Amino acid sequence: MAEETRTVASFETCLEELEKVVRQLEAGDLPLDQSLDLFSRGMQLSETCRKQLEDAETKVEMLIRKEGTYQPEPFRPEK
Repeated sequence: MAEETRTVASFETCLEELEKVVRQLEAGDLPLDQSLDLFSRGMQLSETCRKQLEDAETKVEMLIRKEGTYQPEPFRPEK
């Protein structure tokens, strides 16, 4: 259970690992099983990056113009 509650890696860390996975897959010199494992890991990393980008986009969109200045609104993601 403790492993399930670990924090999500930063966007930059996930992207760096995803790029490494892509380079390994593009090299094409891996056994099929290892390639499938790497592909699966790449898909997980891609999804994590996508979610983090969506969250960032939502936060940016929540900036609203009030009385000539931008003020952030609380971020309340839908569940």
